[in-house]
Amino acid sequence: MRILITNDDGINAPGLKVLTAIAQDIAGPYGEVWTVAPAFEQSGVGHCISYARPTMIAELGARRFAAEGSPADCVMAGIYDVMKDAPPDLILSGVNRGNNAAENTLYSGTVGACIEGALQGVRSIALSQFFGDDNKDLDDPFEAATIHGAATVRALLQDQLWDDADYQIFYNVNFPPVPAAQVKGMAATTQGFRLNTRFRAEAQTSPTGRKFLWLRGGPQHEPTAPGTDAAANLDGYISITPMRVDLTDYDMVAILQDALN
Repeated sequence: MRILITNDDGINAPGLKVLTAIAQDIAGPYGEVWTVAPAFEQSGVGHCISYARPTMIAELGARRFAAEGSPADCVMAGIYDVMKDAPPDLILSGVNRGNNAAENTLYSGTVGACIEGALQGVRSIALSQFFGDDNKDLDDPFEAATIHGAATVRALLQDQLWDDADYQIFYNVNFPPVPAAQVKGMAATTQGFRLNTRFRAEAQTSPTGRKFLWLRGGPQHEPTAPGTDAAANLDGYISITPMRVDLTDYDMVAILQDALN
């Protein structure tokens, strides 16, 4: 198996080292793991692509490349340049530093890479590590992902979990904010919504008198509805959410048509 890995935290992020080990485990002794990751942190860029400017790419080592672009750029660089002679069988993105559950999913560059992978027709899985009081100060705060990552990916590689639809399915995985030994298992979930959490802009004045805006998120441990991703994570489960990028609200199409008539 040929695996392309990327992230949004940057080529030197500790979570990428965790993902490399997961990918090598999955690929096995006869497979290949190729890395194309952003040269600099690209958190929060979603499915952004560098459409209006070129992306510089540099080879840092064997099968290891850094691109001055977004995670989605890195996926396209991997498919159409770095691995153009033999495209990847699987794309893994992460392991993100922090959760990409609930509304975070919509902003996530980690997930954005998998959106692009799915649009390109490649099986894609995003992996993120939720942090909290029970794991953030561990020697390895990514411990849950480190120990359970390969088994989770293997569980998703079953043929019946994939399709060749126009908007191909991909998976968003979040590891819970607990030590690996306290992980209760895997749970199929939907995307949640934190009722009291919104990204917002906060103004600050610099020492030179200039005004700057910082974007900040809200509380990450707000409960979401039962059966959703963040709720499962906070209960100690690895959440696995099947996703597509068709944004149509099909339930509303007939209602809208009636209203227009």
